[in-house]
Amino acid sequence: MCAVKVPTLETDRLVLRMWNRRDAADLYEYAKNPNVGPNAGWKPHANIAESRRIISQIFREHSTWAITLRGSGKPIGSIGLEKDMFRTGIRSCELGYSLSEDYWGQGIMTEAAKRVIRYGFEQMHLQVISIRTAENNMRSRRVIEKCGFTYEGSLRKTARMYDGTYRDARFHSLLREEYEEITAARAGGPEGEPVPEGKLNPEGVPDPEGNPEFE
Repeated sequence: MCAVKVPTLETDRLVLRMWNRRDAADLYEYAKNPNVGPNAGWKPHANIAESRRIISQIFREHSTWAITLRGSGKPIGSIGLEKDMFRTGIRSCELGYSLSEDYWGQGIMTEAAKRVIRYGFEQMHLQVISIRTAENNMRSRRVIEKCGFTYEGSLRKTARMYDGTYRDARFHSLLREEYEEITAARAGGPEGEPVPEGKLNPEGVPDPEGNPEFE
């Protein structure tokens, strides 16, 4: 298959760009960590050759970006949009991501996810963006909340994992109209004052208390 060419996306701290085979060593550096892959449902990479294969056969054949720090160029994570297998007859994609453990707790994945969500609704003209995560993946659940997704429910034994076990999953979605409401709220509060990023609760409503859970 031909590579899917994704556009370069930027945020204050990040540059999201297309993966290339030269990134294999950097991908392996974080993907070999047993604390990273299993949370997202994939096994730790065994070697650089496996990372190179993942780049060629998965990342470059889907809308998947390498997450890099501005000015660095080194991949520290991945984020992508792929076909939503649970919805048909509507423009919907599923969001997925992973991040090097060295960069956890810095708001990087939330920043990357918000940029990709913006691209999905404004450039791909999606109607729905969905995401699913393991019940015990609390870090991912916090990113999902900060991005304004709505919890839909859990599905038991959703998929068979690489180690033969079955995983339950939590399903969430963000509708286009909900994204537009969140965007409008961030552009200006009731008095026309901008609402700082992170001052919205999961429903996209400005949080007057500035709850640090959503910062």
